[in-house]
Order: sequence, then structure tokens, then C-alpha cells
Amino acid sequence: MPRVPRGRRGARRITAILTATTLAAGTLAVPPAQAAAGLRKADTGAAITGYQRLDANTFDIAVRSPSLGQTAKVRVITPKGWSPTSQQRWPVLYTFHGGADNYVSWTRSTDIEQVAARYNAMVVMPEGGANGSYTDWYNDGRGGTPKWETFHLREVVQLMERNYRAGNQRAAMGISSGGQGAITYAARFPGFFKYAASFSGIVHLTKPGIPAILMAQGFASDPSQNPFLIWGNLDQHAANWRAHDPYLLASRLRGTGLYLSSGTTGNPGRLDPPYVGWDFVKNRLLGGLSEAVAGSTNASLAARLKQLRIPVTTHIYGDGWHQWGYWTEEMHTTYPLMMKAIGAKRVA
Repeated sequence: MPRVPRGRRGARRITAILTATTLAAGTLAVPPAQAAAGLRKADTGAAITGYQRLDANTFDIAVRSPSLGQTAKVRVITPKGWSPTSQQRWPVLYTFHGGADNYVSWTRSTDIEQVAARYNAMVVMPEGGANGSYTDWYNDGRGGTPKWETFHLREVVQLMERNYRAGNQRAAMGISSGGQGAITYAARFPGFFKYAASFSGIVHLTKPGIPAILMAQGFASDPSQNPFLIWGNLDQHAANWRAHDPYLLASRLRGTGLYLSSGTTGNPGRLDPPYVGWDFVKNRLLGGLSEAVAGSTNASLAARLKQLRIPVTTHIYGDGWHQWGYWTEEMHTTYPLMMKAIGAKRVA
């Protein structure tokens, strides 16, 4: 039997071997820098079960989540000088994707990696489910899985802080349903995030007409799934809807930096392709209607925050459909504001 290295030299040798394996194969069950010591779990028992290094600054992890009842992925961008064994902790931006998408959306559809490289902050991009809705599902009052809020705010955050030197200076940013998630989380847990930004998110859940639209969208995304399991039936479970409505929780956003943006008219804007015929009708109905609906809720929340004298930065840009071109521009505008709020310094 080969001799097992022991002590500090042995640990370093194991790490070197595992690092070489990672570079050669691209994947590893656990991060090499921590393989000898082991990885800490979240309070729920959530555990990191997989790791893949994508490049010098980006890696994916797989999380076995009791809150979801499944394994979900998280993508992480690290700043220059980051190390999982450092004594330093880094501020963190948590980013949330939209519906019918997944955790790779920000790196696939924007230049967030290049933007992130300018600051000494981590970026954490967790899975949010194709129709997770950024909430612990009500399930007719029974609770149970999936618990997306718990996954994001307890499991992912604890795993990042316990294993990857993430700090507690946090910001949140999201598009579409992910924007709803960013603002809702900030309102439900005051002080958890220093800054929250929503691009085209539904941020007034109980606004007349909005619940019906959300339920229709939920059914359209997965006809086999009962969308009323998410927050409940508004007539019977209004208290649960109210408990997740940023508009009704607006007073709890005091002290959090806020950014809201959206189109409002549903008309095509300067970044939308010149669709004709049926393509125009289809995109007008999907991208245009979605943006107009989101815009109406952003106008509602902005007015409510003004009424409460809570500072908020808004960019209600009128024409423009529900798409990444506008969201990428909003990210560029908002990024310095979020970095300032969490104390991240510009390095390039």
C-alpha cells in the first residue's frame, strides 16, 4: 500500500496532487485547496458535493440542498488575489436570474465577468429554478420543498461564508423574477443586503391584475405544475401574498440602497430587433407585455418609497422590451453603486 503523506508537507502534497488533477480533468468532487480539511455544511445540512474550475477566476459548485430536495448549481466569480484559505474576507454581490433560465444566465448573456474584474468583490450566481419565484413555496399551507428563499439566504450564503471567504457585506441584483427576488429578500430581511437592484422585476405582487398574470405565467412555464402552490390562492391566502410583496413591505427597505428600472410602454425600443409580421406580434406580446406589466409595478413601488421618503434610484425608460440588452446597460449603471455600498474597492 502506498505511504500516505502526513503533516503539513503531506497536506501540501495532497493539495498539489488534487490541483494537478483539477487542471487536467476540469472537475473535482471538492475544491483542492480545502480537500484535506473538508468543507463545512450549512445549518440545514446543505453540503457542497461538486466543484468545477472554469477559468482562473470562475468556478461552479454543486449543492445538495435539503431545502430544495435536490442538488442545485452555483457559479462564483472571484476577484484578483482571492483564496479560499486567505485570512481576508471579500464583499459579495449575489445575482439572481429570471424565469425559464438558470444559474449560467449572467455569464452567458452579459459581460459581468469583465465588469467584476474591476472590483475586489466576489459575485455569486445561484440557481433559482425555472419557476422558483424566489420564495419558500406555500404548498397549500403545508410548507416543504422547494424552499428557494431558504436555499439562497441560508444555504448558499452560509456555504460561501464558511468555505470561500465571503463576507457579510452583501448586495443583491436580479432581472425579471430575479429582480423581484432581490427586492423581496431585502424587504423581508432588512439589513441583510446593503443594496438591492431590480431590472424589470415584478415588485408589487398584490397590485390588481398582477396575481392573475403571475399565475398564468407559472402555468405556461410548466402546465403540469399548480402555480397556486407558490404563494397560495390570493382569495384564501392573502396574508402569505402580503408577506412577500415589496410594495407592502416598503417601509422595511429603509436603510438599504435601492435601484429600480424597467420599460413601461410595451413598445419596442432602441435595442430591440426590427421584427416584422408574426415575429413582431409574438415578441410584442411576450417581451412587450411582460415589460409593461413589470413597469407598472416599478412605478407603484417607486411612488410608495417616495411617499415614505425612502431614497431610491430609478430608471423608468419607457420603450423597450423584456430582454438582456437593457438589463446589461442597467448592470453597468448600477454596479459602481452596489460596490460602493458593500465597500468594494476598484482595482482596475
